[in-house]
Amino acid sequence: MKWRSLEESAPAAEIRALREVLAERKESIAKYVPAETQAINSRTVAELRKQKLSENILGVGATIPSFSLPDQDGKHVSSSDLLEKGRLALCFIRGRWCPFCVAQMEAMNLILPAITEAGATLIAISPETVKQSFFMHDQHHLRFPLLSDFGNSVARQFGLTYRVSDEQQELYKRTFVNLPFVNGDDRWELPIPATYIIERDGTVLYASASEDYTERPEPEEIVRVLDR
Repeated sequence: MKWRSLEESAPAAEIRALREVLAERKESIAKYVPAETQAINSRTVAELRKQKLSENILGVGATIPSFSLPDQDGKHVSSSDLLEKGRLALCFIRGRWCPFCVAQMEAMNLILPAITEAGATLIAISPETVKQSFFMHDQHHLRFPLLSDFGNSVARQFGLTYRVSDEQQELYKRTFVNLPFVNGDDRWELPIPATYIIERDGTVLYASASEDYTERPEPEEIVRVLDR
């Protein structure tokens, strides 16, 4: 199915709440995706919640690890250079194949002027290759850098990574989500989605993560934190 973008779904003068877009996508999945597939995804989320990944991520008050990653054009972007300019809004996503990641990136794209006005820089990080990042950046007209975290090396330091279960690996293979191809390695690892706001000294000011990939914070919440 074709996932409508926020810009396709609403007049230019109106920015829809991200939760509305995510709810629509969940409704479409409930209607069109086979029950067996939905059950596998639900079991995966339940198992991740048992592991309490979101409770053990790099949290508020912690100092982020420094990193340098290639953007969608292959240009390396470093955390130190970004933080020299001001605060940093940072999103970890699964990839361009995930409709919920796409919705979040489009929503953040629409709110980018407010983030910039608040004196912050917005970036996103995924485990996908530079080529896949370029495709996503280009297809969805993103106006902020999309960095490639090969092997989830940075996401792991934030405490976000998990290995995709054998059951879900088989599901992804059947539905043409070829993680070894799009990520450029055979680890079958993903990050749980997470959003951070980082102070200029590298301290975490805000952290939001969920084992449920259908849950994302509202972009307006990020702007409110930046405006404090």
